[in-house]
Amino acid sequence: MTPTLVRRHRPSSTSPETRARDWAEIQERMLVPLYEAVYERLEAGPGTRLLSLGCGSGLALLMASARGADVCGVDEDERRLELARERLLPEGAPAGGTRLGLGGPETVLSPTGPLFNLITVFDPLFSAGGDPRGLAGALARAAGCAERGTPVVLAGWGPHERCAASAALRVAARLADPMCAPARWRPSRRDDLENLAREAGLTPDGSGRVSCPYGYADMSSAVRGLLSTGAFDAAARATDEEQVVKELIEALHPYLRTDGTVWMPNVFRYLIART
Repeated sequence: MTPTLVRRHRPSSTSPETRARDWAEIQERMLVPLYEAVYERLEAGPGTRLLSLGCGSGLALLMASARGADVCGVDEDERRLELARERLLPEGAPAGGTRLGLGGPETVLSPTGPLFNLITVFDPLFSAGGDPRGLAGALARAAGCAERGTPVVLAGWGPHERCAASAALRVAARLADPMCAPARWRPSRRDDLENLAREAGLTPDGSGRVSCPYGYADMSSAVRGLLSTGAFDAAARATDEEQVVKELIEALHPYLRTDGTVWMPNVFRYLIART
């Protein structure tokens, strides 16, 4: 692959602010079928008090709010959270029951408000590679803020042979330094979500699969979108971003269509557990 081709598809800026915006504008929408399937199955709507862990830039919260739910979300990325505030709490609009917090579930607790009755963790990277972000502890704390029997939804990758994105994500795993193992992507194992739920003191109570294809307008958008996930951070630290972009483009090439778009079929799995 020529350096010119790499430069053409390399993001013009890789600042944290740009990557957060790329997540909100390119990548986050890829999980919309997952959000819709879960909300439909659990009948989210008026009377739902939702807590989202790893809420990102708030698209899933916005969709739940449109169904009539009261929504709260937390995230560890301040830049994504600021974009969520722009979506959910525009200047001059009443906040209602919406609360957004940086960090853990305790940041959005209301001492006088009702307990949550739905908890979601939609970001599949949260459950990849063990529990690098201490999710089991966060889930246990969140469960303490919920009604007894509240459904807790965990999402992860489906079988790797049914996830075209695995080809790109294997680049991240191969280039990452072994010392960065907690930040590396790895294929999901069959019982990952169940094991995580049990570690958090939750009881598995059903699951489902959803088709979530990754579709991009062009190769540059595909590179920007995938880099925005954070899955390639350890690889970039271990090598350099130009090498990551080069190998990522090569992995994406089989999914480049004649019209210039990139299309990657994927299947995601979700688990419903109970507090």
